[in-house]
Amino acid sequence: MADRKQIIIKVFRKYGHSLGPESLEFLEELLDRHDIADEDAEFSLEWISKEYNKQDDAQMKVSLEVLERVYDTFQGSADSQGQKDQDALDPESHLFVINAFDMPLWHWSQERSTFERVSGPLTSSGSADSRIMAMRNRLNIIKQTVLRNDHFSPSTLPSRDREHLLTLRSTKQLLGRAGDRFLLFGMLSHSKEGRLCLEDQDGSVELDFSQLDQPSEGLFTEGCFALVEGDYTEDATLMVIAIGHPPCESRETARSIFGHVDFLGKGATTLLEDKQLAARVQLELPDLRFFVLSDVWLDHPETLHGLRKMFDNSVEFHREIVERYEDTKTILIR
Repeated sequence: MADRKQIIIKVFRKYGHSLGPESLEFLEELLDRHDIADEDAEFSLEWISKEYNKQDDAQMKVSLEVLERVYDTFQGSADSQGQKDQDALDPESHLFVINAFDMPLWHWSQERSTFERVSGPLTSSGSADSRIMAMRNRLNIIKQTVLRNDHFSPSTLPSRDREHLLTLRSTKQLLGRAGDRFLLFGMLSHSKEGRLCLEDQDGSVELDFSQLDQPSEGLFTEGCFALVEGDYTEDATLMVIAIGHPPCESRETARSIFGHVDFLGKGATTLLEDKQLAARVQLELPDLRFFVLSDVWLDHPETLHGLRKMFDNSVEFHREIVERYEDTKTILIR
């Protein structure tokens, strides 16, 4: 029988959290209270850890108070959902034009494994550290996405798949280990001598593509982040045998972890709230449309003619929607 404590610890560690004795005891009690089998414990704990991440006061060390609130939310979600009063939808109340200087600025914290809001006013001119911070944020955000992938994150249950797990290494771990094979993640760049290198936060290593059998899928350019596997040589170079792009992560997975972060400054919503709103829009506003434009060359006379025609049609279409909306609102009031 698998050790439940190890299952709980590893699931929460996957999302960058550590557990104290009280929180660990509370989670064990929940599993026993609801008679959750060991093979289903990991799935249940995933739901709890994801919901914990959505809380505004979620910390790296799991708080017992927040855990209890998450559990109460699960218990009362079904009852409270049916008690909510639903008013008629107003399309204009869901459309915002957001000023870039009103948006909060977030940086990735490697210590807390989450986003931290930056205090202070925003300016159009960056500081001396802006470019460095931008690259560092990109590296750390993509890296933690890679580490959550199933090929890199082991299951908490014993299985044969552990033998095929991939392990990321750092450039500093190459020193003195010539002849070993490594899987590195970093940014493709050029050294001062003009040679192609892979760079991470700990250093850089020169890449040798002479033994690469065939190019991998995708387009690789200077400044992109890539996974590179190869053998470290006595010449302090990495003999590349494979190169690829980082694995993608679904929107649902990312939202389940960082859905509580208000990136735009207009309030954060959960995946459940988004699905409920989308269902209501399809039901109550079936004629609602969005127009998305690209490559609008305003210096061409025919472009202005086309825009004028499109806007005239949109005004007529909008007037019809408003009339239907007013009729619907009148019926609801009656």
